[in-house]
Amino acid sequence: MRFIIRVVINAFAIWVVTLIEPLRVQVTPFAPGETLQLVLSLLAVAAVFAIVNTVIGTILKILAFPLYILTLGLISLVINGFLFWLTGWFTEWWGWGLSVESFWLGVVAALLISIINFIFGIILRPQTKA
Repeated sequence: MRFIIRVVINAFAIWVVTLIEPLRVQVTPFAPGETLQLVLSLLAVAAVFAIVNTVIGTILKILAFPLYILTLGLISLVINGFLFWLTGWFTEWWGWGLSVESFWLGVVAALLISIINFIFGIILRPQTKA
């Protein structure tokens, strides 16, 4: 259930990022390109992003641990941008999905996605009873 919620939040965050013109991030929907296909494409891209972030991101974060210490965690921006760009490469390879024009715009887009995920994480966090 948590994975599905994470995918839906990521899909919303990716959709918000595609609305920001200067970032030049686009989602190419499945054919024929109607609203339903766009929503399904966003959900598929978000699922691929979650899987890439879980599998490849974990490996990169372990390997880059010394860089996390050296840069006080700022390397995470570059790693998240790389994972976002990699998601775009995977989905474009299939003929649908995410299109990121440049790596550094992908870093900014990944930062915005992280901020949106953080905000929704705070809102949707289960309330503990004291």
